[in-house]
Amino acid sequence: MEGYQAEEEIQTLTLPREIMTQKRRPIVSRFKRVCVFCGSSFGKKAIYQLAAIQLGHELVERKIDLVYGGGSVGLMGLVSRAVYNGGRHVLGVIPKKLLPREIVGETVGEMKSVSGMHQRKAEMARQSDAFIALPGGYGTLEELLEVITWVQLGIHDKPVGLLNVDGYYNSLLCFIDKAVDEGFINPSARQIIISAQSPYELLSKLEDYTPKSEGSAFGLSWEREQKGYSAKSEIFR
Repeated sequence: MEGYQAEEEIQTLTLPREIMTQKRRPIVSRFKRVCVFCGSSFGKKAIYQLAAIQLGHELVERKIDLVYGGGSVGLMGLVSRAVYNGGRHVLGVIPKKLLPREIVGETVGEMKSVSGMHQRKAEMARQSDAFIALPGGYGTLEELLEVITWVQLGIHDKPVGLLNVDGYYNSLLCFIDKAVDEGFINPSARQIIISAQSPYELLSKLEDYTPKSEGSAFGLSWEREQKGYSAKSEIFR
C-alpha cells in the first residue's frame, strides 16, 4: 500500500532526544478506555507513524483499552494493531458505508457498525474516558473540535488531548490562541485542549486533568442525541 511502512521498519526510527529520555515510573491509570482520533492515511513523515505505534504502546503500558474509528488503514491501523498486539481490548466504531473504504485486509479486536457519522462520534464518546487526537485531516479535526465543544457546553467533562507530533498542530493552536485574543473563545475554554509532543507526556497530563464543567446549561447529552439508533447498530468480529 502506497505510503505504508511496516511496523518493524518504523520501530527503527527514533523520536527526538527529549522524548526518548523521559523517565518512566509504574502508572496505574484512572482511564479504562481512551478514544483516539487519527487519519486513515499514514502521512508523509515516518514520525507520524511512529507516534501512532508509540501511543498504542503507551496505552498498553498503562493497561488502557482503545476506542477508535474502526479503520485498518493509515494511522488508525497502526495504533489499533499496537494496542491489540499488546493484549488490550480494541473497539472500532465505523459507519456501514465506510466499511469498504477504511477496512482493508484483516481487522483487529471488536468492530461495531453504526448507521452514520453522528452515531459513530456519539458511540465513541460514550465508550471512552478521555480523547486523544493524532495527526489527521478534516475528519480528525471535526471529531476533535466536536468533543471540545461538548466540554464547553457541559455535555461531558472528559479530558481532551492533542498529540502535537513534530509540531503538526502548531498552526491550529495558534489559531485557537488568536480566537481567544479576538474574543471568540473564552480564555477559560482555551484550557480544554491539553497538548504535548509525546504519548507519555500527553497521557500524564490527561491523568492530572481536573474537570471544571458544572454541567450542561442547555440540557444536552450524547445519550439523548443517540437515542433511537443504538438498537439498530450491529456488532461483529
